[in-house]
Amino acid sequence: MTHTMLKGSNVPVDAAAVRAVLRWTPGAGVPDVDASALLLGASGRVRSDEDFVFYNQPRHPSGLVRRLPKRSVPEGLTDTIEADLGALDASVDQVVIAASSDGAAFEQVPDLRILLFDAASAGGEPLAVFDVRPETGEETAIICGELYRRGEGWKFRAVGQGYPTGLIGLATAFGISVDDSEAGGEDESAAAAQAGAQPSAVRPEAPQPQPQVSQPRSGAQSAQPAPAAVPPAPPVPPRPAPMPAATGAGGPDSQATVLHQQPSYGYPPAAAPPAAAHQPAYGYPQPAAAPPAYGYPQPAAAAAHAPDPHFVLPPQGPQFIRA
Repeated sequence: MTHTMLKGSNVPVDAAAVRAVLRWTPGAGVPDVDASALLLGASGRVRSDEDFVFYNQPRHPSGLVRRLPKRSVPEGLTDTIEADLGALDASVDQVVIAASSDGAAFEQVPDLRILLFDAASAGGEPLAVFDVRPETGEETAIICGELYRRGEGWKFRAVGQGYPTGLIGLATAFGISVDDSEAGGEDESAAAAQAGAQPSAVRPEAPQPQPQVSQPRSGAQSAQPAPAAVPPAPPVPPRPAPMPAATGAGGPDSQATVLHQQPSYGYPPAAAPPAAAHQPAYGYPQPAAAPPAYGYPQPAAAAAHAPDPHFVLPPQGPQFIRA
């Protein structure tokens, strides 16, 4: 017998293992829906992050709660969570069955419902059916129902509680630490508002240099032209590396500013260069420059024509002696 449930109602579960099937009608503009499960302890929170079963972690480490592949059926699309209630650890008090939408709120998802089946019955009738209706239309994650212990058995409650912050908001409410990359199937803008982080689909660009003129925030461009760009300064050529100094028998350092003449040991030194010509002493007679001797006898030196102080005439003859 199938129990058609209202929000807040509950029914006992006689099966040791169940399948909770989410079903909806796909179409244009309808977001994809993903099923997930959270295993809660007595405090109403998960015992660890491993107690979160969803599309990036489709199987609990114990193997007793798992997410099955999506299927297309004549009534629409389905996503399924299967739980072995009878074998769960005694520290698990509840198994929450939730749904999250990808890219739009649940007001865009028609005919969303949860059907609870006995896992041992392959083609039997559902144990319970609950039509999930969003309360505000802005929900991107909804708790469809929960399986909870009651004495020695289990019960199923129709919940229908929504979250506008998507799968991240739902998971963190029960103590899960979720990265943005793990919640790609939710409304990422709502997830950023809950987690205080940038949506994972939007990557920050590298910082760009800001222009000096402020740009308008609207789509229209400013009518004022942007200032002309200042041409960059020409690059400074690199400074050449210093050459190593010459060693041993090599020549002098070619990079030295002043080259010093090294002595030639054991050899006569080279003759010194001729001194500069004597500058004339202005206002005094200058000695005549010697003309070049091109094939002609040269005049003797002036000293050769000076009178000899010891010169005497030869004795005169009698004809010249005065009487």
